[in-house]
Amino acid sequence: MNIDLGGRTALVSGSTQGIGYAIAAELAGAGAGVVLNGRDPARVDDAVAQLRAELAEADVGGIAADVADEADTAGLLAELPRVDILVNNVGIFGRRPVLAIDDAEWRRFFEVNVLSGVRLTREYLPGMIARGWGRVQFIASEAAVATPLEMVHYGVTKTALLGVSRGYAKEAAGSGVTVNTVLAGPTHTEGVEAFVRQMVGDDLPWDEAQRRFMAEHRPQSLLGRLIEPREIARMVAYLSSDLASATTGGALRAEGGYIDAIVP
Repeated sequence: MNIDLGGRTALVSGSTQGIGYAIAAELAGAGAGVVLNGRDPARVDDAVAQLRAELAEADVGGIAADVADEADTAGLLAELPRVDILVNNVGIFGRRPVLAIDDAEWRRFFEVNVLSGVRLTREYLPGMIARGWGRVQFIASEAAVATPLEMVHYGVTKTALLGVSRGYAKEAAGSGVTVNTVLAGPTHTEGVEAFVRQMVGDDLPWDEAQRRFMAEHRPQSLLGRLIEPREIARMVAYLSSDLASATTGGALRAEGGYIDAIVP
């Protein structure tokens, strides 16, 4: 398959590292003009410089903004009033006993994991519909369907994205715009490495720590390993292309067979 995103502009929220950065790199490699995003201006600048070094011909820029904050989001929208591809990737996670999650933490998780994407989609989707082409994606998780006990607040926000995405897909029906959710599985990022260490201890070599984490805490995975960020990014690139024109309102799985169901 030849994925050609030439002439398209993409915004990937939370893309200075991890899955978001891998998505930005994949879209840029397919020819899209890509805008990276993060809260810290220095980290955004570093990520832009890194991606330009990796892909010398890429059209890459960056906007520092906290998309979980209404005022910061308004500033981003003013600077970037139009996009063709929106990837709502930004998210936070953390281990917490469910009875210890207070109201403030519930609100913080919803602001970052749900309302950030709601705000951006609400503003960018009408323009896509008017132009007759666009791609919106929400990066969810296997936790949306198989909620882990140690991260109920995280799982609930990812479940919410399934409904949000389906609703926006209905709004865009018949317009040439598609809206989908990607269910990403346990993925090898810096944050997940730290989380794995919390779960299995700091004294093991990484390969052994990963093996033990998957065997003891994520035994449902059919891969038996963490997914690499680029494996998620390739799904996103496909859904961003004309090749996926008949795929909308869906929850697409890139979770290594973790969800024990034939359909999501």
